[in-house]
Amino acid sequence: MGPEKGKKITGALSGLAGLYVVYAFLTGALLFQFNEPADGNVSSSDPDRFYGNGHANDRVVLLEDREESGLGRIHLIENADESIDLSYFTLHDGLSADFLLSALVEAADRGVEVRILLDGLFHNLRGDLKEMTYALTAHPNIKLKFYEPFDAVRPWTWNNRLHDKMMIVDNKKGLVGGRNIGDKYFSPEGYEGASNDRDLLVINTVGDSDSSSVLPEMTAYFNELWEHHFSKKPVADLSKRQKKSGEETVNAIRKQASSLRVTYDWKFNREIDWLAKSLPVNKVTFIHNPIERLNKDPRVWRDLAALMENASESIVIQSPYLIPDDRMMTYINEEEIEASDIALLTNSLAATPNILAYSGYAHFREEMTEAGISVFEFQETSESLHAKTFIFDERITAVGSFNLDPRSTYLSTEVMLVVDSRELADLVIDKVDNYITYQSLQVSDKGDYINNSYVEKEEPSFGKSVLTGILSLFTKYFVYLL
Repeated sequence: MGPEKGKKITGALSGLAGLYVVYAFLTGALLFQFNEPADGNVSSSDPDRFYGNGHANDRVVLLEDREESGLGRIHLIENADESIDLSYFTLHDGLSADFLLSALVEAADRGVEVRILLDGLFHNLRGDLKEMTYALTAHPNIKLKFYEPFDAVRPWTWNNRLHDKMMIVDNKKGLVGGRNIGDKYFSPEGYEGASNDRDLLVINTVGDSDSSSVLPEMTAYFNELWEHHFSKKPVADLSKRQKKSGEETVNAIRKQASSLRVTYDWKFNREIDWLAKSLPVNKVTFIHNPIERLNKDPRVWRDLAALMENASESIVIQSPYLIPDDRMMTYINEEEIEASDIALLTNSLAATPNILAYSGYAHFREEMTEAGISVFEFQETSESLHAKTFIFDERITAVGSFNLDPRSTYLSTEVMLVVDSRELADLVIDKVDNYITYQSLQVSDKGDYINNSYVEKEEPSFGKSVLTGILSLFTKYFVYLL
C-alpha cells in the first residue's frame, strides 16, 4: 500500500471518528437538554402516605459508622438461609470487595441463592477482577447481571445508570444506603480518603409474606430490575476456558475466605442482635425511580419535594452534591414551603472528591444562601461526605442513594427508605449536627464562611481550585447531566 493510499485511509478513518464523536455528543448529551421527562408534565405526590399511626411491623437500624456498616453486611450474608439479592453501582477492588465476595461464595456453597446486579458501565469487574465475572457465572447458586452494559450504537443509554445500593436477605431484612462496595466506605478511623455514609437496615418482624411490611415492595422492585431487558448476563454461555477459569477463581475465593477468617477473625461469626439494635417506627415506605431510558419521570424527587412543601418547621438535607437546577425547582412551589429552619450540608471544595459535581454546585451556592437557606460545607481534607439524607419536621427521615442533583432526579435508578419515626429522626439529626458543629463552616450570603470556633477553613489545592474554575465555565451549560 502506497503512502497516498495510506493517507486516504487514515483521513477516512479520522473523518468517521469525528462523525461518531458528533453523533455521540448529540444523542448522548445534548439530547437530554430537550427531552422531557416521561410523564410530560409537573405532577405532584401525596405526602400523607409517608405517615403512619402506631408501631409498624417493620423496625429499622441506623448504620452510620463505616466499620460497623461493613461488619453488618458480613453478618447479614453469613446468616442468610435462603436468598441474597444485591444491587450496586460499583465495586472497587480491595479488602472490602474481598470480604463481600468471599462471604457470598460461602453463602452460595451452603445453598443460598445469590443474585448480584451491578451497573453495566461502572461495575469495575475488569482488570484484576475480570476473572470474577466468570467465577460468579460459573457457581451454580450465584447469578450475575449488568444493568445497561455499554452500547456504542446507542449513546443515549450511557446515562441510564444503576445507582442503587441495596441488599435484601431472605426477603426479611433489607439494607438501603449510599455506600458502594470499596475500602473507603468501610474504613477504620484515620483512613486517608474515607467516605462517610449512612445506611438503614429494615427488619420485617412478622415474616416475608406480611403485606404491611416494606420488604415485599423492595423484593418486587429488585425482581423487576432483574427481569428487565436492560439487565443482561455478562456472558451468555461460558466457553470451556471461561468455565475452567471461573471454577479456578471460585476455588481461589474459597481459599481466600479461609485466610481472611484467620487474619481478620474478629470480623466473622459476630453476635449481632439486630432487633435489640433496632428502633420502632410508625411506617417505612420504599420509593424508587422508574426503570426507563432518557429523562425519567422524577418520582423520588417529586416525593421529596412534596415532603418539603408539607414540612411546617424544619428541613435538614445532607448530600455530597447540591445542584438544584431550574427543572428540578419546577417541582417545588416555594410559596408553599412553611418551614423556616432549612439547613443543607454538603462537601466544601477542599473536601469533595468530585470536582466536576462541585463545579456544578458552584453556580447555585450563593443563590441558596441569599434565599435564606443555611448552607454548611464539610471542611475535612482526608475524608468526605457521601450520605444522602432528608429529614422533615424532626419526624420523617429519608435515606438512600439519591443525591440532590439532576442526575439522580432524571437519569439514574435511585432507591430511598422513607421512615416515619421521631426516634430515628432525632438520632440522624444528632449525626448531622455533629458534622455541622465540629467539621463544617456555614456559607454566608456573600459566599465566604461564617466563623466557627471549632472549625478551621481548609484550603483546596491550587490545582483543584483552578480546574474547578475551568470546569464551571462549561458545566453551566450541562448542569442537567451532573
